[in-house]
Amino acid sequence: MGFHHLAVATRDAVANDVFYEKVMGFRLTKVEVGSTPSGWAKHLFYDTGSEGMIAFWELHDDEIGSDYPTALSEGVGLPIWVNHIAFHARDLTEIESRRQRWLDAGYDVMEIDHHWCYSIYTQDPNGTLVEFCTTTAEFGDADRKRARELLTEANPTPVAPKSQKFHKAMREPLHLSAAKG
Repeated sequence: MGFHHLAVATRDAVANDVFYEKVMGFRLTKVEVGSTPSGWAKHLFYDTGSEGMIAFWELHDDEIGSDYPTALSEGVGLPIWVNHIAFHARDLTEIESRRQRWLDAGYDVMEIDHHWCYSIYTQDPNGTLVEFCTTTAEFGDADRKRARELLTEANPTPVAPKSQKFHKAMREPLHLSAAKG
């Protein structure tokens, strides 16, 4: 079963829109404005081009204030790679296209071959790691058996990625340059 939507907080709906619409290629489809206990909020919904949406809350509430954490991991004291949002990519060709789109828009990209899936990562304006990932191997009975074993193994042996690359963007991120202009 897929998600209808995943909702997270943003402090800057405009920078967020630049990233998710222009850089990610998603489409803003609905904005709801509603009351909160001490103010109001915008709830922005983006069509990801697949099943399900991603949504963001821009909060304007005196009880919450304006300096709330938005980074899913760092906001709760964890490294950026722990809590992240992974979007499906059809294949390696789409991964390559998405990587270039991010780089052209000024976002650094980490690329990792995990042996069974291939991923690219960048950071959104909220401080959250976002990923495009495609599965590159089929799972069989042996994979499910090993997953069951690892679930309860007290000291499993880490497996290094098959490959890992970092791509440095050659320009300022689009959401920052859009804010200036």
